[in-house]
Amino acid sequence: MSEGVEWALHSCVNLAWSGPDRAVSAARLAAWHDLPAAYLNKQLQALARAGIVTSAPGPRGGFRLARPLAAISLMDVVAAVEGPEEAFRCAEIRQQGPGRPEQGAAAECAIAHAMTRAELAWRKALAAQDLDEIRQQAERQAPEAPERLRAWLAAQ
Repeated sequence: MSEGVEWALHSCVNLAWSGPDRAVSAARLAAWHDLPAAYLNKQLQALARAGIVTSAPGPRGGFRLARPLAAISLMDVVAAVEGPEEAFRCAEIRQQGPGRPEQGAAAECAIAHAMTRAELAWRKALAAQDLDEIRQQAERQAPEAPERLRAWLAAQ
């Protein structure tokens, strides 16, 4: 999984903390965590295509959440940034070389089967957790974070 997923998740929480009336530019969101703005902008554009954030152009433009954090799962963000493809892709190497099975051997690769089960469990776990749960945990760990962010954004 790329670091863009982490950046996108933090950006969603930061947009929630910034408030529904404030659009925040990719450059400003990137500066908060000292990230490259152009790369973060790509993640934010992926979130916009997925309907997680909205974007508005212009000097007062930027990004806002398109829906409440409670309606955005971790899987929504992962799929937006990484795409819908499966993480494990079986190349069927067992069918190559002298180790390939005899004719009539099991059609399903045991490794592919195990990896598919594991990925399904992982995707279900991500889909079961929403970003509001993450926001709440972050606020328990750093209660001052939302106000610090709002003050920093206001000082722009």
